[in-house]
Amino acid sequence: MTHAQSGNHVIYSHQRKLRLVYFVTHPIQYQAPLLRRIAQEPDIDLKVLFSSDFSVRGYVDKGFGVRVQWDTPLLDGYNYEFLPVIRDSMKGTSLSSIGPLNHGIKRKLREGHFDAVWVHGYNYLTNLQAIRAANSMHIPVLLRAESTLHDRPRSRMKLALKHQFFELLKPRVSAVLSIGEDNSTYWKHNFGDKFPQFPCYYAVDNEFFQHECAAASKTREEFRTSLGLDPNRPVILFAAKLIPRKRCMDLLEAYLQLSESASLQATPYLLIAGDGEERTRLESRAKQARPGDVHFLGFRNQSELPRFYDLCNVFVLPSVDEPWGLAINEVMNAGRAVIVSDKVGCQKNLVRHSVNGCVVSAGDVDGLARSLFTVLASEETSRTMGAESLRIIARYNFDQNVDGLRQALHAVSPGFPLFHSSAHTNSAT
Repeated sequence: MTHAQSGNHVIYSHQRKLRLVYFVTHPIQYQAPLLRRIAQEPDIDLKVLFSSDFSVRGYVDKGFGVRVQWDTPLLDGYNYEFLPVIRDSMKGTSLSSIGPLNHGIKRKLREGHFDAVWVHGYNYLTNLQAIRAANSMHIPVLLRAESTLHDRPRSRMKLALKHQFFELLKPRVSAVLSIGEDNSTYWKHNFGDKFPQFPCYYAVDNEFFQHECAAASKTREEFRTSLGLDPNRPVILFAAKLIPRKRCMDLLEAYLQLSESASLQATPYLLIAGDGEERTRLESRAKQARPGDVHFLGFRNQSELPRFYDLCNVFVLPSVDEPWGLAINEVMNAGRAVIVSDKVGCQKNLVRHSVNGCVVSAGDVDGLARSLFTVLASEETSRTMGAESLRIIARYNFDQNVDGLRQALHAVSPGFPLFHSSAHTNSAT
C-alpha cells in the first residue's frame, strides 16, 4: 500500500484526496444523485464498482411485473466501473441474493490504493468478498444497509444463524452508516450500542423534486382534466409495487369505508400508480366503489411521478415490511400530507403524527380510514400538513449524507477533516 496505516485505520494525508471505493450491486435511480454529490467533494476521490448492469440494460421487475427502463440518468457525474462477471444470475429480471458472481475485486483494491471501502448491503456474495479483500489489505470498511427489526418474520433457527453471522461480520466492519432511526436500532441490536455508527439518512434529490413539482403545478388543472377528475374532489395517491407487503388492499378497503361517510365535504378519488401481482385482485375489489372513483394508472417512471405528487392531497404507504419508503421523501417535496404504517422505516424520521400526516398500525384498515378522514376533513388541514412535510424534508438531503460519510471517514482515516473548508452543511436533526 502507498499510504501509511495505524492498526485498522488509515492515516490520511492532506497532500492528496482520500480514495474511497463504493461497492453496490447495480446502478440505482435513488443513489445516482447522491454519488454525483459525493463526487463533488474536492478532497474525496470516489470510485463506484457495480456488480451488474441489469438496471441500465432494462429488466423485468418481479415486483412491478413489467419491463423497467429508468428514464433518469444512472451513470452520469461520477467515476464507475462494472466488475468482471463470472455468472450473472439476473438474466434481465432482478437481483438474487447470490448473484451476480464477480471476480477481480482484490486486484481492483490493489490498483486503486484505496483508503476506505464502502459497501451497500451485506447479503450479496460480491459485497462479502469485498469486505474480506479489504480486511486482508487492512483497508477500513464502512457498511450501509436498509434492514430494520420489523422486517419479515424468521424462524428461531434463522435468527440463530443470523446472530452467528453478525458475530463474524462485526469485527470485519469499521463503522456503519445508518439510513434512519429504525436502521440505527437494528445496528445497535446486532453490533452493540458502542459500535461506531454515523447518520447517513436516506434522502432523494430534493431540489429536483421540488423543481419538478412546482413546474407540474402550472398545468395541474389540465392534467386533472386529462384524467377525468372533478377539481372539487380531493385525491388520495398510492405509488408503489402492487405486491402483498405494500398492502394496497388495506388502502382500498379503507377507501371504501371512507367513501360511505356522509361527513366528508367531497368524496375523494383514489389513484393507484404501480403494477404487480395483486393488480387483478385489486381491480376486482375496486368494482365495489362508484364508477370512476378508483383509477389504476399502471407503472409510472421516475420523471412522471412529480405530476401525480403535485396533484394529490395525501399520499399513503401502508406497507407491512418497508425498510424506508423513499416515495415519502419524494412526495413531501411537493408539500403534501402523508399517511404511513408503523412498519414503514422512514416514519420515525419523517412523519409527525397529526402534524404532517398520520402513522397507523400496519394492517389496521379502520385506523387507516380514520386517518384519511382526519387529513381530508378540510382542504386547510391537508394544506397545513403539507407545508409541515416540506419543512421537515428540507433537513433530509444529500448534504447531510455527505456530512455523515465524512464523519465516518474521519473516524477510520485519522486526519481526514470532518468538513471541507468550502463545504456548506445542512444536517438533519
